[in-house]
Amino acid sequence: MSVVALLVEAGLDPRAELGALLEQSAGAGALVSFVGIARPAGRAGEPVTELVLDHHPTLTRQSLEAIAVAAAERFAVSHVRVVHRCGRIAAGAPILFAGASSAHRRAAFDCADFLMDRLKTEAILWKREVGDQGSAWIEPSDADHADNTRWG
Repeated sequence: MSVVALLVEAGLDPRAELGALLEQSAGAGALVSFVGIARPAGRAGEPVTELVLDHHPTLTRQSLEAIAVAAAERFAVSHVRVVHRCGRIAAGAPILFAGASSAHRRAAFDCADFLMDRLKTEAILWKREVGDQGSAWIEPSDADHADNTRWG
């Protein structure tokens, strides 16, 4: 089994990340991946030009690793890959790749779902949306926290 958790400031290429996970996953029967994209609108519908993800180099990386390891330990998966952007991200650009492979599909789907719920609510990142109206800090929503409670 392998677990990869990376924090990157440069662009994120989801195709390359999927290729890396596919290469690691030889012999697996299923691979599930998720790509998060920086939204072009805030929760109230206001235009957003970029998302700024402030981070702590050590703590943020450790939080990503802890989430990826917890997912790998919880589900019958062979590989977990998480790559998260930080810094300034243009609206419409990929911000996150999360994927898992396993012998059977259910474990891969559940692992990817778990990864996303945990990353959304527990990754150590400070998020700010920037647009013509200025900038605003954003936090996980009540729905995000409710999704995360499913996992106990």
